[in-house]
Amino acid sequence: MMIPQLVAHRGYPRHYPENTLIGIEAAVAAGARFVEVDVQISRDRVPVLFHDRGLRRICGVDGRIRDYSHDELWMLRASEREKFGDRFRDVHLTRLSELGLFLSRHTGVKCFIELKRASLEYFSTETTLDLVRAALNPVLAQCILISYALDALWVARRHGFAELGVVIDNWEERNQKRVVEIGPRYLFCDSGGLPRNGMIRFEGAQLVIFEVADPVVALDLAARGADFIETFAIGEMVQGLARLSAAP
Repeated sequence: MMIPQLVAHRGYPRHYPENTLIGIEAAVAAGARFVEVDVQISRDRVPVLFHDRGLRRICGVDGRIRDYSHDELWMLRASEREKFGDRFRDVHLTRLSELGLFLSRHTGVKCFIELKRASLEYFSTETTLDLVRAALNPVLAQCILISYALDALWVARRHGFAELGVVIDNWEERNQKRVVEIGPRYLFCDSGGLPRNGMIRFEGAQLVIFEVADPVVALDLAARGADFIETFAIGEMVQGLARLSAAP
């Protein structure tokens, strides 16, 4: 039985606001050794953890990360109120540098850092890479840059980022010329974009499949060639895979 490694997708969103330090801490406590987060840049060029193009779902206000200074963002709350009510009313947006400090205390954890197109469309790739490098410099060896933005990854390769991951929605996209040129160490693919049957492999890269919350599905994907499974339910998946692997 092939047991895939797990990636905590945006921390532990099943029980905590996504892309927050409290959620990342909970994911690692639940057994995660790989975490994935999303990064965008504030108006005054501070990298923060955030996925959506708009602030409404997470913070309950209009606008985008790039519309606000970091001080203004600090006054908001990443509480996901519609999902969690007032449980996380004191949770702030997390700076990338805070994640770096967390990783420095958890040297056995590696983090996939997704560069979001919402920021790359506004700030230059070089600016984004410089800001990310500065925030994570002491722990860069624990970090892997990933993105849908292939040109940004190509620039990152030229700027000395050794480990990179390409993110795609459909399996056929793996054959794009730019993907081959990047030579990613990791290939992330949406589970909904995979072929229904057969092996799934990409030469030279480890395969990460998202979003999966069923341990039986995870084992099937591992048998087909997946190396990692990315999940919003890291604790439940750790426990579920342990039960299945121990079953006679």
